[in-house]
Amino acid sequence: MSLIIYAIGFILLTVLVFFLMKKLYHRFSYPVFVPIFTTSLLIVCFLLLFNISYHTYMSGGEWIARLLGPAVVALAIPLFDHREMLKKYFFTIVFSVCIGAIIGISSGLALGVVFQLDQNLLLSIAPKSVTTPIAMDISELSGGTPTLTAVYVMIAGISGAMFGHFGMNLFKVKHPIAKGIGFGTASHGIGTAKALEIGSLEGAISSISMTLSAIMTSIFCPIIIAIIF
Repeated sequence: MSLIIYAIGFILLTVLVFFLMKKLYHRFSYPVFVPIFTTSLLIVCFLLLFNISYHTYMSGGEWIARLLGPAVVALAIPLFDHREMLKKYFFTIVFSVCIGAIIGISSGLALGVVFQLDQNLLLSIAPKSVTTPIAMDISELSGGTPTLTAVYVMIAGISGAMFGHFGMNLFKVKHPIAKGIGFGTASHGIGTAKALEIGSLEGAISSISMTLSAIMTSIFCPIIIAIIF
């Protein structure tokens, strides 16, 4: 019975904190106030302050995590709405995501080599720009540590959601197709959520870019790692 109470409590806590952080972000639209970041930070601080284990929190948090599946399926709606645009820019999207996937893998490895990181860390960081389950599988097959990869994926997603739009404005990237490809390829699901905030077309392009990026990273990552190592 107590476990059920804990679960309900953590679900309500998470939803309440996210709701408040979303209100804060709407009022002060600064990158550091992106709800996914501030909510995660406050929840972590709460758990540390009251010495609550991650396992205990996930008694309720796992039910929120299970909504990820239906949320991904729901991305089919903007895809369907913008299907003509997707057909028109199909080859542009595929080519751009292909280049983005290669750069995403190579940039992480290059920075790791520059800073002389351990080989295990290098192999763990390589698939950082794709959705967590696929990134962890790629990491395990390549000889990395899946749990470390999950952390890198989270950092890539949150940082992309926080600073991606700012970077695009800085470099005057205005086309919705380009914005969608950037968010989906570099910051997977979290980036796609940010792209949907900007517009439904950006969200649709981001969702398909996220999927293509996962496929291409699965292909290119082992090849690039084999060439380097």
